Amino acid sequence: MMALGKNVVLFGVGVAGVSFLTTKANRGKVKDIWISAKDKTMSFLNRKCSELDPLIEKAGHPDPYDHEDNKMVDEGAMYGIHYYNNAKHG
Repeated sequence: MMALGKNVVLFGVGVAGVSFLTTKANRGKVKDIWISAKDKTMSFLNRKCSELDPLIEKAGHPDPYDHEDNKMVDEGAMYGIHYYNNAKHG
């Protein structure tokens, strides 16, 4: 019985949508809303990509004179060696 109620609601929404889109003015409004939403989404995605560009550039070409970054990498590289030594020698 519950599935029948969902189907009736979906059918009603479909009929309302089709009847709304029968007039040319309403189709234009929906088209304008769609284009506006698409433009806002694309500008948001492009903004997020441009914020990540410096991080990607730094990851691809590390600065040899950035001592803090090199120290962090060095400590990370030694983690496995310390773990192995502690496991092997107690």
